[in-house]
Amino acid sequence: MNFIMQTLSNPTAADFSRGPARVGMRRTAKIGSVAMAGALFFAALTGCSRTPGPDVWATVNGHPIMKSEVNKYYQNQVNSMQQPPTADESAMLRLEILDKRISEEVIRQQAEKLHLVATDAEVDARLAQYKAPYTEQQFNDELKAKGLTLEDVRRDIWLNMTTEKVLNKEIESKINITDADVANFYNLHQVEFNLIEPEYHLAQIVVTTNPNQQVENRQNSKARNDEEAQKKINALHNQLETGADFAQLAINYSEAPDTTSSGGDMGFIKASQLKSDPEVYAAISKLQPGQITPVLPITQGASKQPAAYMICKLIAIEPAGQHPLSDPRVQQMIRQQLHDSRSRLLRSAYNEVLRDQARVVNYYAEDILKNAH
Repeated sequence: MNFIMQTLSNPTAADFSRGPARVGMRRTAKIGSVAMAGALFFAALTGCSRTPGPDVWATVNGHPIMKSEVNKYYQNQVNSMQQPPTADESAMLRLEILDKRISEEVIRQQAEKLHLVATDAEVDARLAQYKAPYTEQQFNDELKAKGLTLEDVRRDIWLNMTTEKVLNKEIESKINITDADVANFYNLHQVEFNLIEPEYHLAQIVVTTNPNQQVENRQNSKARNDEEAQKKINALHNQLETGADFAQLAINYSEAPDTTSSGGDMGFIKASQLKSDPEVYAAISKLQPGQITPVLPITQGASKQPAAYMICKLIAIEPAGQHPLSDPRVQQMIRQQLHDSRSRLLRSAYNEVLRDQARVVNYYAEDILKNAH
């Protein structure tokens, strides 16, 4: 459990689809946040000289982002690494964290302009959901181990919910997928709806035993060892059994780089592919749509030691044969994929426009260039 803030590079922003392969199958490919080279290039072009104190690392429309804010989250990530970063790696990581903080500040200011900030009551309700699997002492111990405070947690929740409100109003409410859009997609990809064997529509939540620095979930939650991984996956399974939303838990906590941003959606998996792992197939074949598997270990190498743990949810089973456009499930799958693709495009463009309109100065990037040898 690591309640570091949601960033605009997470699924609320610039995630792009991998292309219209199989409906519902290859959902999204995680792309990085705004390129750090852009920040350095901007600093080089402006040639701004530092005017604030050394503790101010950036400003957004005059609002300062402090060195201490960046270093707090930097240290949290470094603590989960297996070996300390080099000097250049440290600077790059700080630049990435600072860029996320800049993006967060941009969306925060936009939310205030639109009067869409999350309320204390909404934050309290979401916080109660996060704390549900833990005793009060366990929760406090986790925070202490991560070097975070309850106020850090509340701030992150507030920012997540505020971002959701802004993007729901500015983007989601304006997306309209027409019947003609659905028909055009089907006509272009009709062969993809002719299944040669049954396919299972699955979603997953994965927790790894070794933290992957390339994985980002909404809470930046990464287990550091096998003990933490088992504790985390069991807590998530308990939440699912008491009615928690699978997709939201995946977005918040899953450590699978290819599916986390899409709520764990793996798309459709052929029966023959599933049978290549008898244990997984045996667990999934017992499910009815909507049900979840027990916690499944993912082993690696001859040692059979778990490299990760997984929970799968069966969403649907598609029989073999041609699925016509008249099938309501086909229409819904196409409509959802078109909606998700358009949402990612518009959110990415919206975030870029907000950044362009903001007056951003990255003093830390300037200092890196100035002190380069």
